[in-house]
Amino acid sequence: MANHKSSEKRIRQERTKNEANKYYAKTMRNALKKIRTTSSKEEAGAMLPKVNSMLDKLAKKNIIHTNKASNLKSSVKKHVDSLK
Repeated sequence: MANHKSSEKRIRQERTKNEANKYYAKTMRNALKKIRTTSSKEEAGAMLPKVNSMLDKLAKKNIIHTNKASNLKSSVKKHVDSLK
């Protein structure tokens, strides 16, 4: 258990940020799943800029690593290009 007021506050702040980060990460995973299960090229093409923007924002906030965001963007783009 924490012995200092500052460490107690830090624990509270980390818990709050952890919950927010889990929410954003889950939202990202849901968006990726939705775009990957879409069979329509037009629909997936419309979702692609939103997903790319979401990945860039999460990388900027250090919720996911920059390279992971780039890899996900690349794989999603490849998937959308392969649709008929």
